[in-house]
Amino acid sequence: MAEETGTRAPGPAVPAGGGAPGSPPGDAYLQRRSLRRGSAGWLLLTGLGVAYVVSGDYAGWNFGLAEGGFGGLAVATVLMGAMYTCMVFSLAELASVLPTAGGGYGFARRALGTWGGFLTGTAILIEYVLAPAAISVFIGGYVESLGLFGLESGWPVYLACFALFIGVHLWGVGEALRFSFVVTGIAVAALLVFCAGALAHFDAGALDDIPVDHAAAGSSSWLPFGLLGIWAAFPFGMWFFLGIEGVPLAAEEARDPVRSLPRAMALAIGVLVVLALLTLLPAAGAAGSDALKDADNPLVAALETASGGNSTVLSRIVNYAGLAGLVASFFSLIYAGSRQLFALSRAGYLPRFLSLTSRRKAPWLGLVVPGAVGFGLAAATGDGARMLNIAVFGASVSYVLMSLSHIVLRRREPALHRPYRTPGGTVTSSVAFVLACAAVVATFLVDPEAAGIALVLYVVAVGYFTFYSRHRLVATAPEEEFAALAEAEAELER
Repeated sequence: MAEETGTRAPGPAVPAGGGAPGSPPGDAYLQRRSLRRGSAGWLLLTGLGVAYVVSGDYAGWNFGLAEGGFGGLAVATVLMGAMYTCMVFSLAELASVLPTAGGGYGFARRALGTWGGFLTGTAILIEYVLAPAAISVFIGGYVESLGLFGLESGWPVYLACFALFIGVHLWGVGEALRFSFVVTGIAVAALLVFCAGALAHFDAGALDDIPVDHAAAGSSSWLPFGLLGIWAAFPFGMWFFLGIEGVPLAAEEARDPVRSLPRAMALAIGVLVVLALLTLLPAAGAAGSDALKDADNPLVAALETASGGNSTVLSRIVNYAGLAGLVASFFSLIYAGSRQLFALSRAGYLPRFLSLTSRRKAPWLGLVVPGAVGFGLAAATGDGARMLNIAVFGASVSYVLMSLSHIVLRRREPALHRPYRTPGGTVTSSVAFVLACAAVVATFLVDPEAAGIALVLYVVAVGYFTFYSRHRLVATAPEEEFAALAEAEAELER
């Protein structure tokens, strides 16, 4: 029962906060693990939500054209947009109920118990550790292609990225989020400029110019790889939205999180839906889907193809803005990973020392350790696409569990005070749940090796939790206290 209620189960105890051996950590423990509250209002949180994702508008989504053609990718983007929209409104409700740094892990901990919380938190952590590593590789490619500082893509660029931007985060969360907001604004403005330039060359006939595979079931010029191509394009449709679910991780550093988080999440998903439309349709219509399906820099490729293969002032502007978009997402994903690691460590699911915060209330080990892992992966492999596919798998698994958490809490605790309620209730979260399950399967269609690597990471993490950390949870951590209170209330009602 101790495991389910959030109290410490019998097992080796680590004294913390001056408590006696075997006693739960007290106030001193949490004081050494506190974040700077009130650092972000709804506007910075909205910017954070867009920053997580904006690099996906500049690169990556176009590989879905090689899986499903324009029609397949368009349908996949609509379905994944629906999944994210439904999930965001579900998470907004959960964030108003449980405004803690645990985010999705905290929601699943309340609804699905310690196992559900750990599995969700681990999936999110896989996403937020692997995605920055992948993006650092993409940044290196941009730096080399632009001829910046005479650098070539490689470990010095990756090291500079992690060192510089982790340093900004260590400086303070308010400064970090403001920096992210400015860089994101530049990237979004450039997307709007790109859209205007691409629409001047738009040709609807170019959308379905990929040769048709007549052996594929349901194939046509619209769906050159058949109906299965829609499913295979799911992970690439996700790239227009991947990461927005990280906004609740800022709960303990937000001003009035109960109100600001739902507002920011709704605004961010609205912006991202518009940006997805203004990216996919003009780009494919300007250059043709066939010309973009293998491009590393699809927006620049679209503009240059439309202008007869010549580089233009607009294409150079978009090229530099693409680097800004990558920096914005890299920077914000480092933030998200550090907060998820901080929350899991503070509650004892991971080694507790990882949740220690500095004088400026930054989880310094939560920033440095994932950064070191990400840099090592980037330098050792240089395979950004594979790492991003692993991140997508982790994200998809977390979406299944977070959507399920909303459904379970609505049914198990209908009287729970909900300052914000999801439009459509469990119907909304059920749509997200079904589409998230389909997205998990789609990752195996696109890159079974990446999905297999993610599963191996999961098995290792589960072993650690099974044999060690589940016996050493911290009852006074916010997410554990919420769960313990819920269990106590349920006992009183029986």
